[in-house]
Amino acid sequence: MPKPSKQHAILRAAARVVEEKGVMHLTLDAVAKEAGVSKGGLLYHFPTKEALVEGMVKQISAMYQEEAAKFVEEDEDTAGAWTRAYIHETFRQTEEEKEMNAGMLAAIAVNPELLNPVRNSYKRWRERIAEDGIDETEATIALLASDGLWLTELFGLVPLDDEQREKIYETLRERTISEHHKT
Repeated sequence: MPKPSKQHAILRAAARVVEEKGVMHLTLDAVAKEAGVSKGGLLYHFPTKEALVEGMVKQISAMYQEEAAKFVEEDEDTAGAWTRAYIHETFRQTEEEKEMNAGMLAAIAVNPELLNPVRNSYKRWRERIAEDGIDETEATIALLASDGLWLTELFGLVPLDDEQREKIYETLRERTISEHHKT
C-alpha cells in the first residue's frame, strides 16, 4: 500500500482534530501539531483554514465517488447498482472513514458554501437512482435510510450495534436487487 501523501496526512489530522476536540478547535496550529508538520508546511498545502476544510470536503467526496464507481463496476446486477453502491459506500464510510466525515461538520461551521461539491454529487446520485432500473421510491428510501445511519453515527447519537447495522444493510441491499437476480 502506498504511503499517504503529506496533503492526505494533513487532511486526516484535521479530521481527527474535529472528531476528537470539536469543530471550534479546528485551527491551523492544532492541525499542524496533530499532523506533525510545521505551520509553514501546512500553509504550503493549505494556505487558509477555508482551503483546509475545502480539501477535507473534496477528499471525502472524491473517495466516496471513486469507491462507489468501483462497486458499480463489480456489481453483476445493473438494475439498482448505483443505489446499492450508495448504500454500500455510506455504510462503509460511516464505519471505516468516520473521521473524514468530520470535514462536513467543519464545512458547515467555516463556510456552508464549501458543501456545494457535495450538494452537486448528491444531486447526481438522485438522478442516477431515478434511472437505476428499480422502483425510484424504494431507491430513495434506501438512500435516505443510509443517510440517516450516517447522520446518527456522525453526531454520535445512538449508534447501532454491529448485528443491527448488518441486518439493516442487508435489508436495504435486498430491496434494491431486481427480481431476476434474487435467489
